[in-house]
Amino acid sequence: MRMKSPAGLAALAGCLAVVWLAGAYGPMAPFVQTAKIGRAAAPAALPETPSKPAQSLRDWIESEAAKRNIPPSNAVVDRIWKAIPGYNGREVDVPATYAKARLSGLTPDNADFPWVYKEVPPAVGLEDLPLQPIYRGNPAKPMVAFMINVAWGDEFLPSILNTLDAENVKATFFLDGSWLSKHEQTARDILARGHELSNHAYSHPDMSRLDLAAQRRQIAKTEELLKKLGVRNRWFAPPSGDYDARTVKAAGEFGLKTVLWTLDTVDWRNPPATSVVNKIAANVGPGQLILMHPTATTRDAMKGMIKAIRARGYLLGTVTETLNADRVEVKAAKRG
Repeated sequence: MRMKSPAGLAALAGCLAVVWLAGAYGPMAPFVQTAKIGRAAAPAALPETPSKPAQSLRDWIESEAAKRNIPPSNAVVDRIWKAIPGYNGREVDVPATYAKARLSGLTPDNADFPWVYKEVPPAVGLEDLPLQPIYRGNPAKPMVAFMINVAWGDEFLPSILNTLDAENVKATFFLDGSWLSKHEQTARDILARGHELSNHAYSHPDMSRLDLAAQRRQIAKTEELLKKLGVRNRWFAPPSGDYDARTVKAAGEFGLKTVLWTLDTVDWRNPPATSVVNKIAANVGPGQLILMHPTATTRDAMKGMIKAIRARGYLLGTVTETLNADRVEVKAAKRG
């Protein structure tokens, strides 16, 4: 091996010193230090800061549910309107909504997100109230009912029924017993079309002028005729709206509630059909019961009344459907 001279060794040592100094303090220092750390501390390298995980679909549904829940409305006895039925609330069925969303693949930003609701009954229902007459349904329910009291004639009924059929509307016909005894087939036709039949006493008396026993007989005779048709009735409409506390009691003995009306067409005075339509358009509201009879005015106004009610965003149903607590949903309330 060839040995370097003392001068060569000294020069080599100087070069190494310069390199060391440059690595420790010179412009290469950061890179040299990083390399050292990488070699000496690789197992303890700092992890990357994780990003916040996105909210899960189930969590989002649960957080949104409270905004969509609607509390039920209890039945009450009002000073003016007497017994007002309750109305079911609603709440989101979280498990069912989650399952449906997963199945459909829809995300929260989709306008058609598949919310599933379940109804929540009120703590106090109509059956929990003391016996009182009923003039209207719950004002939170966007439904209206036609009450058609029938005590004379049937010449205008076919046209009225045909219009109801064409518009897919079901009404409640309160039948006078003496009329029913003579027009059983017409009553069966009304029933076959899907309408509701109820009790309007037997001979159209002012009920408050009768004693309790006579009031019972008026209701009982018509109730028997309805049963003969297979009707399980729930309502009694006193003729001319005349009643007293005994009337409500007598009806209750037959399991019937006394029903009157919210809005009267007064069609028996034969006003022009246009005035009746205008009256309904201007005054109809949710939960209302609209009184009419099988008159020429009603025949001519029926289609216009239906159009006016629907233009206000309300559904049309029977008295039972309007007075029960079941929720109904209207997609879009049209105003006109």
